[in-house]
Amino acid sequence: MSNKLHNPESKYTVGILLGWLWTVLRGNRRQVVLNASLGLMGVACSLLMVWAMQRAIDIAAGNRSGSLYWGVALMGGIIVCEFALNISKVWLKNILGVKAQNRMQRQMLDRLLRAEWRGKDRYHSGDIINRLEQDVQTVVTFITETLPTTLSTLALFVGAFFYLMQMDFWLAFVTVAILPLFILVSRIYVAQMRKYTRRVRNSDSQVQSLLTETVQNRMLIKTLEAGDRMVDRLGDTQTELRQHVRQRTKFSIASNLFVNGGFSLGYLVAFLWGAVRMSANTITFGQMTAFLQLVFRIQGPARDLTRLAPAFVGVFTAAERLMELEEAPQEQQGEGVLMPSPCGVRLEDVTYAYEKNDEPVLSHLSFDFRPGTCTAVLGETGAGKTTLIRLILALVYPQQGRVEVYADGRTETVSPLCRCNFVYVPQGNTLLSGTIRENLLMGRPDATDDELWRVLHTVCGDFVTTLPQGLDTVCTESGGGLSEGQAQRIAIARALLRDRSVVLFDEATSALDPDTERQLLENILSDRQKTIIFITHRPAVVDYCDQVLRVE
Repeated sequence: MSNKLHNPESKYTVGILLGWLWTVLRGNRRQVVLNASLGLMGVACSLLMVWAMQRAIDIAAGNRSGSLYWGVALMGGIIVCEFALNISKVWLKNILGVKAQNRMQRQMLDRLLRAEWRGKDRYHSGDIINRLEQDVQTVVTFITETLPTTLSTLALFVGAFFYLMQMDFWLAFVTVAILPLFILVSRIYVAQMRKYTRRVRNSDSQVQSLLTETVQNRMLIKTLEAGDRMVDRLGDTQTELRQHVRQRTKFSIASNLFVNGGFSLGYLVAFLWGAVRMSANTITFGQMTAFLQLVFRIQGPARDLTRLAPAFVGVFTAAERLMELEEAPQEQQGEGVLMPSPCGVRLEDVTYAYEKNDEPVLSHLSFDFRPGTCTAVLGETGAGKTTLIRLILALVYPQQGRVEVYADGRTETVSPLCRCNFVYVPQGNTLLSGTIRENLLMGRPDATDDELWRVLHTVCGDFVTTLPQGLDTVCTESGGGLSEGQAQRIAIARALLRDRSVVLFDEATSALDPDTERQLLENILSDRQKTIIFITHRPAVVDYCDQVLRVE
C-alpha cells in the first residue's frame, strides 16, 4: 500500500512520514488520549440513543410495555450527556489544541535557530513563516483531533454494524458491501491528491513570500515607483495558485461524487428493504426506525473514513514541508568556552567559498587580531569583509585553514561554543519591535536602569532622556520611530551591554555624523580591555585603530 500512497515528487517515503508523525504524537499523548476517550463515550451515547428511541417508539405503538414518559426521559438524559461531551471536545480543541500548536512552533523555531547557517538561505522567510503557521496547524490538528476522531468513528461503525447484524444480517451485509471498492479507490485518490496538494501549498508559500518581501521593502518599492509591477507580480503568483487549487478541486469533486453516490444508493436500498419488511408485518415501526438510524450510523462513519484520505494527504504534505526545515545540520551544542579577557583572534591560511564551484571569497588569508588591539578591516564591496566576520563568529567554516581564539597560552578553534567571547553589531538597522528598554535588555537581561543609562551615555545615546517615555519609548519594526543614527546607537549600546572580550563592528557607525562618530569612538576606545574589529569605509574609524587589514 505504501507504494500506492507514495508521491514520486516527494523524497520521503510513507514509512518515514509515519515515523515522524508518530514522534509528534508521542509528544501530545495526553490530548490524544482525552480526545479519544471523549469520542468513545460519544459512540456509547449514540448507540444508546438508537436503543432508547426504538424502545420509546415501540412503547408508544403498543408493541412493548413500559412507561412512555420514562422512555422519553431516558432519551433526554442521553442528549444531556451528548451536550456535555460536545462542550468538553470544544474546550479541549480550543485550549489544549492551541497549546499543542504553540509548543510545536516553539520547537521548530528553536531548531531553526540552532541550525547551522549556510550563508545562503534555502527558504524565503515568508515560506518559513507559512510552514510554521499553516503546516504546524495541519499536523497538530491531525494528530490531536483527526486520529482520535478516527478511533471513535471506527468504534461507532463496528458497534452499529453488529447491532444491525443482530436485527438483520443481510441488511448489515449489503450496507457495508460497497466499502472494499471505496478503499481501493481511496488508495489511488491519496497518491494523486498528494501531488495536487503539494503544488497548492508551494504556491501558497510563494504568495506569502512575495507579500512579506513587498511589505518589508515598501520604501524601496515606492522610490522605484515599482508598486504596479509588484502588484502585477502578486497577481501572476496568485493566478498560479488558483490554477493548482482548480485542478485539486476538480479531482476532489469527481471523487466525492463517486463516494457520495455509492452511499446514497446504499441508504435507498436499506430504506426499501425496511419498508418491504414493515409492509409484510415482519418488523415494527420502532425496528424500522432503528434500521434507518443504524444504517446512518454505519454509513456516517464509513463516509468519515473516506474523508480520512484527504486528511492523510494534507498531513503528509505538511510533514514533508516541516521535515525539510529540520534537514539543516544542528550547530554544536553545549556549555560555552569562555576565554580570559582580552583574547585575540588569529586566521591561518583561511580560504572560503559559499558554494563548491564558486570563486573563493577569501583566499589564503592570514592575520592576527592581537588581544586588546583595535583593527580596521578595509576593502571594496564584495571583497569578503562581512564573510570574515561570519568566519570569526563560526557562522560559516573555512574550506582550508583555521580560525582560532586565544589568550594566556590557551587556544581554541572557533566554534559555536566560542561565540560567548564575542559581541557583534551588524550593519543597518537591527532593532526589534518593542521598547528601547526591551531592545537593550537583549544584551544583558539583568541590567539595571543605571547601567542602561550609563551605556547609552557611552554611545552618545543621551537623546533617549528627551523622549516622552524615555527607556519605555516604543519602536515599531526595524526601529520605526527613531532615526537611522539613533537606532544605530541603541544597537551599539545593546552590544556593549553584552560585555564580551571581542567586539565586532560591521559598518556600525555608517549612519552617524562625523562629530557623533568621533565622540562615540573615543568613549568606546578609552580603555584597551577589549579586542575591537571594525569593518569600515570611514576614515575617522581608521584614525583610532592600531592596525589595518586590507581585504583584496
